[in-house]
Amino acid sequence: MTSPAPGKLQQVLGLGFGLAGAVGGTIGAGILVTPGLVAAQLGAPWLILGAWLLGGLYAVLGALCVAELASSLPRAGGWYVYAERAFGLRAGGLVGWTDWVAHCIGLAWVATTTGELLALLLPAVTLPSQLISLLAIAAFGLIQWRGVKAGSASQELLSLAKAAAFLALVLACFLLPSGAGLSGAEAVLDPAVPGPAPPPLAWGGLSLALLAALQPVITTYDGWASPIYFSEEFTDPAQDLPRSLIGGVLAVLALYLLINGALLHVLTPAQLAGSALPAADAARLLAGAGGGLLITGVALVALLGLINTVVMAAPRILYGLSRDGLFPTTALAVNPGGTPTGALGLTLGLTAVLVLAGSFEHLLAMAAFLYVCLPLVGIAALVTLRLREPGLARPFHLPAYPLAPLLIALVSAAFLATALLQDTTNSLAALALAAVGLLIPRRDVEAAPSA
Repeated sequence: MTSPAPGKLQQVLGLGFGLAGAVGGTIGAGILVTPGLVAAQLGAPWLILGAWLLGGLYAVLGALCVAELASSLPRAGGWYVYAERAFGLRAGGLVGWTDWVAHCIGLAWVATTTGELLALLLPAVTLPSQLISLLAIAAFGLIQWRGVKAGSASQELLSLAKAAAFLALVLACFLLPSGAGLSGAEAVLDPAVPGPAPPPLAWGGLSLALLAALQPVITTYDGWASPIYFSEEFTDPAQDLPRSLIGGVLAVLALYLLINGALLHVLTPAQLAGSALPAADAARLLAGAGGGLLITGVALVALLGLINTVVMAAPRILYGLSRDGLFPTTALAVNPGGTPTGALGLTLGLTAVLVLAGSFEHLLAMAAFLYVCLPLVGIAALVTLRLREPGLARPFHLPAYPLAPLLIALVSAAFLATALLQDTTNSLAALALAAVGLLIPRRDVEAAPSA
């Protein structure tokens, strides 16, 4: 293979990176908390596991839909690429801007949490947690600055470490006696004794409880689309993108079921429902007082992998926008290693400002709303392109069309409607933040080649 030309994205990524990107972009610290929220809604173990299975199947359907888009249009820019092709340049620009800002908000929160966890693990280090967060962002920025090969190697290593850490926790839980046979478990599960398990539900109540449980479950699966941000850099996008998206979701689904099964093995459903951090309670059964440090370490590994994914993905969004004249040329610079350095600098800069601002309650609510909007835009683009461009080359052809996009659209629309009703202020603020993209001036560029 000839050496790629400097100043351009490099086609050097393969299936291993794609799977690592999907896993690394999905699994964060949320899985350590969410099982308790789900158990609080659904009392029976089979219902709890069923909710995680349903959430995983929803993500699988989404991956199948996006696999058709990604293999058809393997260009840098993420969701922007599909919105631009289906709805025009200006609509695409709004989607790309929204996607980038949501990435930066999420990155700032993850980096802040990482700084707080590192401060807990290393009490001898007297640096402020905000400074630790900024150093973590800078460290991963330097890795990405070296080039796409360094970034992909770090992603594969961190995703492997993340999976190994969670599997070790799962295995250790299954080696313990079942919760029914533990003596004195309630005394170990300090600080609070959980209340009784939720009572059996009638069908109507069960449906409402299941819908309530699926909200945190689907949020915990969010991130499965991470490989699309690197579409242009795969050596064989037609094959590797569908395999990365679908294989990554299936891997996460299997791991989430194992984690919940392991927690239910050592904790009763009532204990699980009454715990603010179920994984920490399970770890205390494993390691006593040191269990808290154990879970902190697992959470830290998960968050570091997530930081690497976002620091690597977000600049590709700006690069795609800049190439098509929807963002200043600063974001168009690419170093010989294949990293969009201008876009990387802008991403790190905005993230650092958000970290220093320090208040994430409203920003996270806004970002969560935007993250649901993006796949819905992708589904709309899929249907539009099926109608408008039936001759478009589709290396991966979505099975069960139009059932899969219809189901994804219904669930996403329900989530957005619920958010608008329950958190109107932040939802409208999120839409206003997206509309800021209209203020970015457009440059005239040569027409991009069609995929």
